[in-house]
Amino acid sequence: MRPLRALSAYAHHPDPRVAAANLIALIVASNQPFYPLYLYWLVGGDITPGWFTFLSTPFFLAVPAVARRNTIAGRALLPLAGIGNTVQCAWLFGVSSAVEIFLLPCAMIALLLFRPKERIYGLALAGLAFLAFLLNDSYGSPIAAYSAEQYAALARLNVVSAGMLMAFVALIFSNRLAEAEGSVEPAGDQISG
Repeated sequence: MRPLRALSAYAHHPDPRVAAANLIALIVASNQPFYPLYLYWLVGGDITPGWFTFLSTPFFLAVPAVARRNTIAGRALLPLAGIGNTVQCAWLFGVSSAVEIFLLPCAMIALLLFRPKERIYGLALAGLAFLAFLLNDSYGSPIAAYSAEQYAALARLNVVSAGMLMAFVALIFSNRLAEAEGSVEPAGDQISG
């Protein structure tokens, strides 16, 4: 329980948007070690490029620490790390892997993490995600080449993973909004009609 409490304390922040960014960053970082395993089980073949995805892990893990010093920089680091990781993976696996689908949750996170008076940061980061997608022809040849069947499996993995990330982010922000509204319902409450 002590490591879990330490992790919770590391992610905690009084600003709910920063706390949300911290939680999302730590969840993403905790899932990164499984990506090479998913590749091996679902795609097979050469999974060497999967190991390079760990290069972004320190950036995701640093989000809470950076946010303690500067909340805007900490929140910006999360989508920046995601965009960087996505571009790197598109270069490693090729655009046929559909890994660029992760640019959608990156843009969504960027737009949700900043208040209206900070909107310029969110718009700039979402624009960067869009620009990364537009520049996908400049990645060159991928490091690994897969068969059409392997690319289809890799695309399914990435689409499902990005969808789950977006659903997770939506749940986090739905809970934050409910807390702000004071409309958090106790477990077991039902809507009467």
